[in-house]
Amino acid sequence: MHMQHFNAIIIGSGQGGNPLARKLAKAGWQTALVEKKWLGGTCINDGCTPTKAMIASARAAWVAANGRQWGLRVNGYSVDMESIVERKNRIVADFRAGTEKRLQVDGLTLFDGAAAFTGPKTLHVQLHDGGEATITADHIVIDTGTSPQVPPVPGLDVIPWFTSTTLLDLPTLPSHLLVMGGSYIALELGQMFRRFGSEVTIIERAPQLVPREDEDVAAGVQQIMEAEGIGIFTGTEVQQAEQTSRGIVLHIHTNGQQHVLQGSHVLVATGRTPQTPALQLDKAGVQTDDQGYITVNERLETNVPGVYALGDVKGGPAFTHISYHDHFIVYKNLLGKESASIRDRQVPYCMFTDPQLGRIGLSEKEARQQGLRYKTASLPMKHVARAIETSQTSGFMKALVAEGSGRILGAAVLGAEGGEIMSLLQMAMLGGITAQQLREMIFAHPLYAESLNNLFLSLDK
Repeated sequence: MHMQHFNAIIIGSGQGGNPLARKLAKAGWQTALVEKKWLGGTCINDGCTPTKAMIASARAAWVAANGRQWGLRVNGYSVDMESIVERKNRIVADFRAGTEKRLQVDGLTLFDGAAAFTGPKTLHVQLHDGGEATITADHIVIDTGTSPQVPPVPGLDVIPWFTSTTLLDLPTLPSHLLVMGGSYIALELGQMFRRFGSEVTIIERAPQLVPREDEDVAAGVQQIMEAEGIGIFTGTEVQQAEQTSRGIVLHIHTNGQQHVLQGSHVLVATGRTPQTPALQLDKAGVQTDDQGYITVNERLETNVPGVYALGDVKGGPAFTHISYHDHFIVYKNLLGKESASIRDRQVPYCMFTDPQLGRIGLSEKEARQQGLRYKTASLPMKHVARAIETSQTSGFMKALVAEGSGRILGAAVLGAEGGEIMSLLQMAMLGGITAQQLREMIFAHPLYAESLNNLFLSLDK
């Protein structure tokens, strides 16, 4: 078997690996990109693109069903799941084709297959066409991502269940979707199927939904979900699953009592696990933590010099935009243009429920743990002119402001266009714009952004 040597090998065609491969090839490096499934990684094929496309369809269904609040009556609408899935698939195919086109760069070789280490900086690739390849490189970058994690619930192995990936291809509507998990993916998909017409019940082990968020944010999210008719169980353990003639049954323990939940379909959304076992990292000497995530330093380099990890496979924060930013860190360091580090970088994120939850910086829990002195600015969305005019008054926004300096430490925006408003606060934090300046800044009326005036005016109350 012929051995090929490259300047760099990227394992995984994700949102960090793809732009890094292109840039290295354009810089004159002989570069290999190995992908075992689809170009584009989780974001394009299983995550952001397909879910947000279907969430848009669910939003349209919800508007049709609730048009009376805007003075509209929509009679006789129906949900066509096959058409919704087909629309999603078209969008994904377009994105994937765009990725493939952008990777057609001189000096970049694509390997369609699964890679595994056979030694230091040496990989065996089992190609999908039945062939094999052995490739080596001076620098190797791992961007293999994660996959849905399945909890050890007795009986779950013998009943049909769905992940956030497989549920998106369901051509028929579940009559009652039972969702194991109460964080971002679970809530986005749970609300989506509720708006399509399914009964939905969400079961979360932690005492609150979105466990990493502040209690008031979690309470606001739960209120929004329950207002749409979604059943919520928090502090709840699923003890057993079984298939009966009436459907799927989950035996749960909550508030010291045993209950039985019956549904037609089960979504397992209890977390994700790194795709590292098949890589045989031990043969390359690359270290992982006890969960299988690759450990890296601030330059995203592993314990083996010249071997790097990008994106979710290195552990949190597990967001597409963080994966994309990771490639800048490695590229700058490999090309020797500057010394780049992930230290102190901003980590914004957004949960795409409706309304959205946009988050940046410290939560109140984190600020208290760090012993920081801060004030909290808060504003209900029902006091935002634009929200009133558009009948989107659910939720609230809040920001943490450092006492004395007026510096913004963090923000949570649970409301219409929450991610966009959060992004304005993110830029203010990066640019050192204070709460006082935002309170007096001129925004166009009547935008959601204008509400930042009143948000920081609340500090005077």
